[in-house]
Amino acid sequence: MQVKKVRLDPNWKTRLEGIGFGYHSLDGVPFWVDDYYYEITNKEADLLYTATNELWEMCLAAVEYIIQNKHYAPFHIPAFMIHHIERSWEQDEPSIYGRFDFAYDAAAQTLKMLEFNADTPTSLFETGIVQWYWKKHYFPELTDQFNSIHEQLIASWKMLKPFLKGDLLHFACAKETLEDLTNVEYLRDTAIQAGIATDLVYIDDIGWNGANFVDLEDRPIRSIFKLYPWEWLSREDFAVHIINDVLKTQWIEPSWKMLLSNKAILPILWELFPNHPHLLAAYFKRPSHLQHYVKKPILAREGANVELYYNNELIYATEGAYGAEGYVYQELANLHREDSGFSIIGSWLIGQESCGISFRESDMPITTDKSRFVPHIIK
Repeated sequence: MQVKKVRLDPNWKTRLEGIGFGYHSLDGVPFWVDDYYYEITNKEADLLYTATNELWEMCLAAVEYIIQNKHYAPFHIPAFMIHHIERSWEQDEPSIYGRFDFAYDAAAQTLKMLEFNADTPTSLFETGIVQWYWKKHYFPELTDQFNSIHEQLIASWKMLKPFLKGDLLHFACAKETLEDLTNVEYLRDTAIQAGIATDLVYIDDIGWNGANFVDLEDRPIRSIFKLYPWEWLSREDFAVHIINDVLKTQWIEPSWKMLLSNKAILPILWELFPNHPHLLAAYFKRPSHLQHYVKKPILAREGANVELYYNNELIYATEGAYGAEGYVYQELANLHREDSGFSIIGSWLIGQESCGISFRESDMPITTDKSRFVPHIIK
């Protein structure tokens, strides 16, 4: 795996805006990298594919273990949601996607899972569409990319269609969130291509009629995809209605994903699968032998409130408003580093199968919402 450069297209911003990518820059600083890329080998692509599928099976086993043993305390999930989680798991309510974040050590050829973005992973549009068109622009010849996201999304929606409640699938995100809206509209477009009737409703506009959730036209919401974290949703004023819903609205992602999007899953995976080659040691309390580690809030998002320690000394930290629920301690990983920065690999799982990757790059060894998106090709 290595970084390579291309001659920058002077019209790159216009080209990206032409396919609906309106947040290619943040405060004038490019979020999207157009003039260099990561080149990976087929062997590395195969490793990512296999590891992603294997970790997904391990995560499902972990959910079963947590539910069977009522091991909810470390997750700090509101008590009223427990039954909803258990029902969604027992009824096998469908999941459409997730993204594992990996640290890849090219020298040792090891791939370590940093965390699992199981509920509201973003950068799907960049991964499935933008980097594909980037490849077609710079490499119009037969060059491969680990990216079958678009096809897999359509196939997955087709598979889910018979199991959706009602005749309309709502898609939701918060208002005035361009990145979230772009990702939601992309997912919605793939559902439409799969033959599903859809409509957009903002989280802010979801109503309650005394028995069911409704949209702005007072139509009952039977099935809804929401790009809005369960830990936020369960703390909204109307959250109690989630369990009072007569029609039992079908939420995608389902509430059992709360167990996987929470950092508390990391120590549990380590407990269930100790010394697994794709896991980093993780604990709820830091053992004395762990001297190089990362301290992560169990409900943090986008790299907020993360602390990196080397020889028990703090070397990097990010700010934020998380940490009240507690922390986990994870073994410090070896991140891939180039002159351009530190990188992690996001490996996407759609329809129960690995189907694409994304690279995020930072000037420091913590990935945040400001971390750059770098496209890739397979050598």
